[in-house]
Amino acid sequence: MSEWIDLTRTLDEDLWIYREDGYADPPLVVERWAERATAGFEVWRLALGTQTGTHIDAPCHFADGGATLDTLPAAACVGTYRLVMAGHLADPDFQPEWAGESHLLLDARAPHRAATPAIDALLALPPRMIVMVGCVTPAHDDPLWFHRRVAQAGKFLAEDTLEDIGELASTGDIIAMPLRLAGVSGSPARVLVRAGA
Repeated sequence: MSEWIDLTRTLDEDLWIYREDGYADPPLVVERWAERATAGFEVWRLALGTQTGTHIDAPCHFADGGATLDTLPAAACVGTYRLVMAGHLADPDFQPEWAGESHLLLDARAPHRAATPAIDALLALPPRMIVMVGCVTPAHDDPLWFHRRVAQAGKFLAEDTLEDIGELASTGDIIAMPLRLAGVSGSPARVLVRAGA
């Protein structure tokens, strides 16, 4: 059986934090809270945003009235994937293949300009979660247009994954597991893929 590939970014001082037009996500803070020498055990304090590092966006992150993270059942975070190359999204007549996989793995590392009809065809497929490697470049001025479209379709989007991971198999197993948080717009997540048999 193939090895698992971890797509998750390390949460450390080198982690990129989203900043755009005067806005910035909360900084990542990792600091020692208790030490074994004084407390008898070690505890660390974490402070971070819901969209820090590799994370899953719930629909409410971009869509008014969209679902919050806790509406995503744990069973929907583990399953199989179908790979979609973002370069195919440049074709407005593109119809993605799908054979019942629970997730779409969107490889958006190569240059492309995604057409709206192709994105709509992708979002019409049943999987509730899309895992994106790289970033979709839509044929729109709004750089977050794709994210908004995903949210409006009621889908969950896992993103900000590692990109230097080599070639991805066309199908396989996937885990994209957020923290169990209630009422929020997303969560840091661990994302792993494994080529199918």
